[in-house]
Amino acid sequence: MNTIQIYHNPRCSKSRQTLQILQNHQVDIDIIEYLKTPPNVDELAAILAKLDMSPRELLRKTEKQFKELSLDNPSLTDDELLEAMASHPKLIERPIVINGERACIGRPPEAVESIL
Repeated sequence: MNTIQIYHNPRCSKSRQTLQILQNHQVDIDIIEYLKTPPNVDELAAILAKLDMSPRELLRKTEKQFKELSLDNPSLTDDELLEAMASHPKLIERPIVINGERACIGRPPEAVESIL
């Protein structure tokens, strides 16, 4: 059985609810508090490939840093957006759950059921 990874923020209710769903399924869970140990650019690129998303789709557009860093600028490259997320992990949408080669965002938390 795979260990399920969750990029988790314990202060986020959706992240807590998603973690609870995983615990209810009694799977092995690797909890990564990504604000304490943020993924690097390569890890983010791998996560995005599993999510089948672009960096722009994974950005939390309501975060203050999004506006401060002008990340809505359409001329920014994917690499520049990945660098911003690696440097400012609050910008990463959460929670992200990874099961082998499959991943999803727990919004709504029940979405994780699709990859278990």
